[in-house]
Amino acid sequence: MNNANEFSREHRRDFMRSVATQCLGVSFAGAVGAGPMLSLGEAQAASVPQGKAKHIIYLFMEGAMTHLDTFDPKTGVPEAGETKPIQTRVPGVTFGDRFPKLSYLAGALAVVRSLATETGAHDKAQYLMRTSYKKLNSIQHPGMGAWMLSQQGRLNRELPGNYVIGGANRHPGAGFLEPSLSPVPIANPSSGIKNIKLPSYLPETLFQRRLALAEKFDTEFQTSHRANVKIEAYNQLYSEARNLMGSDHLKVFDLKDEPEKVREAYGKNTLGQGCLLARRLVQSGARFVEVTYGGWDMHQDLYGRLDERAGQLDNALGILLKDLHRTGLLQDTMVVLTTEFGRKPSINANAGRDHHPGAFCSLLAGAGIKGGQVYGASDERGFSVEDSQMSVGDFNKTIAAAAGLPVDEELFSPNGRPFKIGGDGEVIEDLLA
Repeated sequence: MNNANEFSREHRRDFMRSVATQCLGVSFAGAVGAGPMLSLGEAQAASVPQGKAKHIIYLFMEGAMTHLDTFDPKTGVPEAGETKPIQTRVPGVTFGDRFPKLSYLAGALAVVRSLATETGAHDKAQYLMRTSYKKLNSIQHPGMGAWMLSQQGRLNRELPGNYVIGGANRHPGAGFLEPSLSPVPIANPSSGIKNIKLPSYLPETLFQRRLALAEKFDTEFQTSHRANVKIEAYNQLYSEARNLMGSDHLKVFDLKDEPEKVREAYGKNTLGQGCLLARRLVQSGARFVEVTYGGWDMHQDLYGRLDERAGQLDNALGILLKDLHRTGLLQDTMVVLTTEFGRKPSINANAGRDHHPGAFCSLLAGAGIKGGQVYGASDERGFSVEDSQMSVGDFNKTIAAAAGLPVDEELFSPNGRPFKIGGDGEVIEDLLA
């Protein structure tokens, strides 16, 4: 148009509706009956998130998600396997054919295809991914959620700010930071955290008298062991549990408060319900929510097992992004999808793929992230990184920078050793909005 005035309010409105629909499918709200469609201003903000992330939802696919069969598919080589590339809505970018929903939303995603790590052992690689440091016997390093909470504090004083949903056996927790920063473990998102009520035979006044008496008996022990970290962790956990008893804030953990069609839209499985709970927690002020989902260690019968896992991931992450967009939360929330390493390009004798740390991929979306792009590349077989290799430290430091954390500042452990969030990694500016 030659005249700028010709771009009328109606034209701008139609244009933004088109952009929002292409990027994140704003019709999701009507599809699940979960509320009105976003206003155009909200849709614009959600499509191109500005500023830093106030919340992070971190989806960890434990077991080493296959990059060749998800977001870095190949063609014309035997290593491609049975996966066929499909065109996303970003020109020239393809995903594996089991991800049609995320292919549609590719305009909101930053796809990292050049991650590489040094270890092919699950436990060590998962620890590295969560902390940016190698696992040592002499010290426990903090996870990203603990760092975020330590630097930015809670948004809701009545609820913890850090969670891990689906499994926490190998999680580093708060590491050397104070125990109150540890993630609250929620094994089953559908069960959540039950509201503990006093039995009918124990009135509130009598309960408080018993607590006071117990604390009196406990004073001498607490005084003589005040420097014991484990005892302090117990005290903090005990105090928060007491504060939550009977609290209305526990309703956030009850997925039954959601309309049944919304729960079904996310998928009636651990990952889907975990993503739904993550959205509810972020809505209530949680800083960091990790959702773990195992079953990706596919040494055998890869293509007999992949359909279920990939289908659940495609659906859950797709719906999560649309739901965050619908509620306006995407402009404040970063979503991360990652795993500990990749899988070998060659198919083994058991019709599976073995461990492969040399190349793998992850996704970033939402606040602080520039979507609609691919960063880095693996070679034509998916064996090694060909362009813009990214370390785990680079990846984590970029996430931290998008959340406004002090990535260049030295932070000290109790024994005086200096550490940085993201370790020795560098911020990948190309990924930041």
